[in-house]
Amino acid sequence: MKRNKFIFDVDGTLTPSRGRMDFDFRAWFNTFCLVNDVYLVTGSDKPKTIEQIGETYNLCKRVYNCSGNDVWEKDINLRQNKWILPEDAHEWLSEQLTASAFPLRTGLHFEHRPGMINFSIVGRNASIKERVKYVRWDQEHNERDYIAYNFNLKFPELEARPGGETGIDIAPKGADKSQIINDFGKDDFIYFFGDRMDEGGNDYPLAQAIKNGRVFAVKDWQDTWEKLKCI
Repeated sequence: MKRNKFIFDVDGTLTPSRGRMDFDFRAWFNTFCLVNDVYLVTGSDKPKTIEQIGETYNLCKRVYNCSGNDVWEKDINLRQNKWILPEDAHEWLSEQLTASAFPLRTGLHFEHRPGMINFSIVGRNASIKERVKYVRWDQEHNERDYIAYNFNLKFPELEARPGGETGIDIAPKGADKSQIINDFGKDDFIYFFGDRMDEGGNDYPLAQAIKNGRVFAVKDWQDTWEKLKCI
């Protein structure tokens, strides 16, 4: 018997980038969680995810934080990857930080999470206005794609992918969102919603790994809501 499973990215899919979930959408989505098997897979850690979606976190069957490297069922930590970024990779990224032509730095350029790191030229301390400046600059110069491409050439045992709007998610090859597919069975029909389904985006590996289901590339949380209403 087919069993429907719903998997959602968070940042840019259920929430505005780095923002909190819309009040009306959250109320609707919470009801959806009560009657469906809902899973989240996000590059963010647990505290940041809860900051964005609140009580919705514990209404989900399971949450795959840090691209599946830190797995939670409510307050129970099922597993956690202890990987640490190698020093030579850290040094190379630091060189890119120094060399970038983008003029603004806000701090917290390396955010270490279980099993991965998030690297950001503008820094994760950036305000919304500062983030918008970088997003526009990156859209013109494709800096994140350039850094990720060259990182992958230099460190073939690791993998870098643009994540969210300003960062690059880096982890051992294979320790991306696609790893969660092992927790689902052959009778599970998966609906996956994400905003970075493009090749190189951090939702792409899982989208490619899903063989029994449907994949929805969304523009934002409003698009997710509209598409969910039509299922």
